[in-house]
Amino acid sequence: MSRETAVAGDVARADGERLADAVRQVSAVRGRSLRRSVAVGTALLAAVAVVFGVSLAVGDMVMPIGKVVATLFGGGDGGSRFVVLELRLPRALLAILVGVAFGLSGAVFQTVLRNPLASPDLIGISAGASAVAVTAALVFQVSGLALSASALTGSLGAGAAIYLLAWRQGIAGQRLVLVGIGVGMGLSSIVWYVMARSEATDAQEAFRWLAGSLNGRSWSQVWPLLTALGVLVPLTVLAAHALRPLQLGDDAAAGLGAKVEGGRLALLGCATALAGVATAAAGPVGFVAFVAAPIARRLVPGRGAALPQAALTGALLVLVADFAAQHALPSVQLPVGVVTSIIGAPYLLLLLARANRVGSGG
Repeated sequence: MSRETAVAGDVARADGERLADAVRQVSAVRGRSLRRSVAVGTALLAAVAVVFGVSLAVGDMVMPIGKVVATLFGGGDGGSRFVVLELRLPRALLAILVGVAFGLSGAVFQTVLRNPLASPDLIGISAGASAVAVTAALVFQVSGLALSASALTGSLGAGAAIYLLAWRQGIAGQRLVLVGIGVGMGLSSIVWYVMARSEATDAQEAFRWLAGSLNGRSWSQVWPLLTALGVLVPLTVLAAHALRPLQLGDDAAAGLGAKVEGGRLALLGCATALAGVATAAAGPVGFVAFVAAPIARRLVPGRGAALPQAALTGALLVLVADFAAQHALPSVQLPVGVVTSIIGAPYLLLLLARANRVGSGG
């Protein structure tokens, strides 16, 4: 009996040591993942700061970075204050805010729906904002904050319509993407119909906005977007607590006690609103929401949605794209959406080709 007790004790100790070793290994992996996540976030933030500084310093009048910093803190002459504070600073800040909004929105959509094509600019959310905004501007002569509100209303309306049309005792990511693409095409046809019936000069201005542009933007676009993000980003962070269970699938999430449909609806609502306010400020800047999250997840593998990194990646993408749009061609300022499309379109083709290979391979 004593030998059996001793053997049982040895087995229990061995099991305990194996369990403790497994816990240590899991803790070590989590620690490395967290350190990498913080390091990547810090590097992205530093890159955003560098590009932001360069954007303020470079232009028709090139300024030393020291003079830019002095101007930001109240120094400098009248000319430098006008150039930096009134022309370049609001545009650069708007680029960051738009990138954060689109990057965060795309990360939420793709994670919740578990589909790399689930991006607001591909599934009809941005098309809804564009359809209502263009109709309001060209037909009813709406402008200013009312135009921004119409774009936000359009995105929320399109999101609600897509969700309801895709509902079949729940939401499947692939079904919602397909429904969203169809709704987006219908809304895009409304945009082009309204533009075809409008005056050429008005249609040209609307076309410039539809390309996604930061040209001519000022503080009047920065403050509303900053206020909206001050509300939407914390709400998204709170709603993101439902992301981990949802990534396991509806049945597993329900088994863990998660409110599946409520959590999904809250996340999609926040992501739709983020895309709407960004579109209202700068137009439907293409492919930022689509590519920001995949880049972030590659930088921090194993961190799930990587929402902070996706937001910073989006900000960096829009900043770099807008700098290129301003300075790539002499005496020509391109819409920032043209540059982001040059980046995003090849990635979309690569993604579709990869999916096709996987499908054909059975």
